[in-house]
Amino acid sequence: MPSSVTALGQARSSGPGMAPSACCCSPAALQRRLPILAWLPSYSLQWLKMDFVAGLSVGLTAIPQALAYAEVAGLPPQYGLYSAFMGCFVYFFLGTSRDVTLGPTAIMSLLVSFYTFHEPAYAVLLAFLSGCIQLAMGVLRLGFTSAAAVTIGFGQIKNLLGLQNIPRPFFLQVYHTFLRIAETRVGDAVLGLVCMLLLLVLKLMRDHVPPVHPEMPPGVRLSRGLVWAATTARNALVVSFAALVAYSFEVTGYQPFILTGETAEGLPPVRIPPFSVTTANGTISFTEMVQDMGAGLAVVPLMGLLESIAVAKAFASQNNYRIDANQELLAIGLTNMLGSLVSSYPVTGSFGRTAVNAQSGVCTPAGGLVTGVLVLLSLDYLTSLFYYIPKSALAAVIIMAVAPLFDTKIFRTLWRVKRLDLLPLCVTFLLCFWEVQYGILAGALVSLLMLLHSAARPETKVSEGPVLVLQPASGLSFPAMEALREEILSRALEVSPPRCLVLECTHVCSIDYTVVLGLGELLQDFQKQGVALAFVGLQVPVLRVLLSADLKGFQYFSTLEEAEKHLRQEPGTQPYNIREDSILDQKVALLKA
Repeated sequence: MPSSVTALGQARSSGPGMAPSACCCSPAALQRRLPILAWLPSYSLQWLKMDFVAGLSVGLTAIPQALAYAEVAGLPPQYGLYSAFMGCFVYFFLGTSRDVTLGPTAIMSLLVSFYTFHEPAYAVLLAFLSGCIQLAMGVLRLGFTSAAAVTIGFGQIKNLLGLQNIPRPFFLQVYHTFLRIAETRVGDAVLGLVCMLLLLVLKLMRDHVPPVHPEMPPGVRLSRGLVWAATTARNALVVSFAALVAYSFEVTGYQPFILTGETAEGLPPVRIPPFSVTTANGTISFTEMVQDMGAGLAVVPLMGLLESIAVAKAFASQNNYRIDANQELLAIGLTNMLGSLVSSYPVTGSFGRTAVNAQSGVCTPAGGLVTGVLVLLSLDYLTSLFYYIPKSALAAVIIMAVAPLFDTKIFRTLWRVKRLDLLPLCVTFLLCFWEVQYGILAGALVSLLMLLHSAARPETKVSEGPVLVLQPASGLSFPAMEALREEILSRALEVSPPRCLVLECTHVCSIDYTVVLGLGELLQDFQKQGVALAFVGLQVPVLRVLLSADLKGFQYFSTLEEAEKHLRQEPGTQPYNIREDSILDQKVALLKA
């Protein structure tokens, strides 16, 4: 496996670090757009074995999860499977992470349920449009998950308890669930809790079973290998166990469980996405469908790319290789576009299945081919068996899958590190229980306001002495200029007597026209008061802009000591300007060249 990390890592590093002048048809450019060309020439039999095992493990996880996530999305179960295979094949060619698997996820399914009104046609069209948006973004180059985990998890309580006709809005769902708790079906509740317990036990076993080593005795290797296989495929095993129990009752003529029911058999037909829908009340046009989905056309593709790239970066960092974010975006966009041709709803990178992939020792994205084929085989041959899967078992799978998403540690960490960052987290967390889009938009708005406030009110470090020294702790932009002006006036010009000031600009890497105008006004104010304003630590791009502006009274020094000497009227120290300093002339000439 280390060799696979090296091969993929080299492929990754050749992408973002490629020289700008490289030809678009050069081998490096082709490897960047088709990462498969980086690792396929060195593909080995050992990699094939590892990829096959990993792909099989992920497939046995993906099939029951796909059926369960279709329930979260409010769609028939087959749509979960339709969404689970296209990403495997697209990512084989375009993916830059060996670990990531694309497919339906809990959060994406929740968003689909909000924006598509449980209508398959809307879900498929949303996948197509999301793919177009993501693909365009790739070509052109917040507290949400915790709230979504609670929303999704509680949304499955009704299936776990066998309750029916519960409203989908979160607060109504909570109210009606507790209101009708006496209607709980004992069979569903017992089976659901048993399935959750089995999943938890198998997960704990998976986390604590030592890895298999070649030097172990054959018997120990075999036993640990069996335990590893059983715990990795725990979702498939538990769902199969529940289906077997339900079938046993069906044979006796008594069924205590609510079953998944009929699942459409066979592979999905290949057809263009529905750009209009015919209903009993007439035809809904494409324009009307887009208007109905509204903010979903922005929220769904954005959340898809954020979730997938976050997963890819997490595992790339863990396994010591690099990914290309733009290429990942292309892969997600193309997956959703092509997936819409086979009735898929929007998909993204799955953290849970990616973890299974990584723990199974996957070496390349070829493991996804095995997963995709397994999903297709299940669609062709196993759909009749899905009839007997109890909904309470699928609810247990979903609850155990989303439980790790509720991260309580982040609250304690932010409280210790930066308490103000809890504000957008809490706003997003609380409003997501009302409507997911409101939570996302409100959290983004609060974060933006905090960012604008920090940009408009940058921290400044002040050193008192014979000469006042003021150092902005971050860059200067037009929102910050007024705050800087107020700070300088209050400390240097509005005191008696007025004081000279040195502006230490080490952290200023760029300035705009508004900042240049503001600094020019400050220089005039200092000249009127008969004191000097000097600049120190200017980076060359900033210095070039200020010199080009030809500001009257502009003085620049290379060190703080020189500036202080000059401002104290000590002899032998002259400010630098474009005519008197040959070194500065060379820098400016080099930049202009």
